[in-house]
Amino acid sequence: MKMNIAANDNLQIALIGCGGMGQGDVRDALMNPGVKIVAAADIYDGRLTRMKEQYGGIATTRDYREVLARPDVDAVIIATPDHWHAPISIAALNAGKDVYCEKPMVQKISDGKPVIEAHKKSGRIFQVGSQYASALSFVKIRELLEKGTIGTLNTVEAWLDRNTAMGAWQYSIPPDASPANVDWETFLGRAPKRPFEPIRLFRWRNYNDYGTAIAGDLYVHLLTGLHTATRSLGPNRIYSTGGLRYWKDGRDTPDAQLGIIEYPETATHPAFSFMMRVNFKSSKLNEDFGFRFTGSEGTITTDVRTVTVARQPREKEPGYTVETFTKAMQAKYVADYRKKYPAGQATPESLAGITETRYEYGRDAHQVHMANFIEALRTRQPHFEDSTFGLRAAGPALLCNTSYYERRICTWNAETMAAG
Repeated sequence: MKMNIAANDNLQIALIGCGGMGQGDVRDALMNPGVKIVAAADIYDGRLTRMKEQYGGIATTRDYREVLARPDVDAVIIATPDHWHAPISIAALNAGKDVYCEKPMVQKISDGKPVIEAHKKSGRIFQVGSQYASALSFVKIRELLEKGTIGTLNTVEAWLDRNTAMGAWQYSIPPDASPANVDWETFLGRAPKRPFEPIRLFRWRNYNDYGTAIAGDLYVHLLTGLHTATRSLGPNRIYSTGGLRYWKDGRDTPDAQLGIIEYPETATHPAFSFMMRVNFKSSKLNEDFGFRFTGSEGTITTDVRTVTVARQPREKEPGYTVETFTKAMQAKYVADYRKKYPAGQATPESLAGITETRYEYGRDAHQVHMANFIEALRTRQPHFEDSTFGLRAAGPALLCNTSYYERRICTWNAETMAAG
């Protein structure tokens, strides 16, 4: 087993779960010099055939355990449905493989600490695949916040609205899918047993048995970006609501969801509120994504590709409204005010006004995040989005689902990574 991989050595990877996300991750990995894919596992034969079409004579199998047993595999990318993330991550770490696990790291909060324990025990590299942890925009926002560019942070808003069928997980179902070329029992895993139903495999995000709904798929991204920018360990109070508004296609997950999350004051940041919105039928074309950080002296907004800072200094004087006072009281009040504030009443014209600064980042965050993983494999210096970071993002996201379905406020201990 290779423990260190020099820059001039081939780094041999395998993919477990060969759907759209997994194949995209492989393409990003192969953009880095010296990376080679040698094996792939999937429970649908058609995707294994497609992997061979793209990468020649790689080894393919329905059984991920065969991939983990291969001595020529240095690292695995896990891009299966969410309910398989923890079991395969633990098995891969126990087999001595480095792991890139797609977000959310776990389907259930109870899966989180076993993954962390396996990671620590293994001594291997483990990185969660939520790319906003490597987005240069959030690194820049962290720098701006720590410099006090917008004063004291008090509120953060984030939104991710989609207006396409693909954005709402209406993925195409292969016409040839059948029990003969799909390992249905393995797909189900720990999920409830049911007869073969290909829509549940190829559109698994729509079902709580296998996925984690909006919160696990998309809130995790937003939380990852937020935690990267603020260095926060996580919130303490969580509430989420929403519903199934448009995509009434048999799914049992919402297609519109709001989250209101409270972050306590810590040594790295003040107390602030975080509001998230996801909508799968919006007024925008395609996808509308953004963050707005609001502080006492301005705002920072980002769409990942750009960061815009709008600064407005705080008013130095409170001003006054005395029109309803008697004339004598108005005169006395204004005279006393002038003594306290000799410069006179503050007006918008007397303030410095809003100044705006814009930063642009052209690199694709997916590619940067995968490049960071490859670099970690070679240097043995892990990226900060490890198993602990992964649970601290997934835990609050999954509690948004608990709040939504149980109609209650949830609590979270970010230090111990436990629900209240």
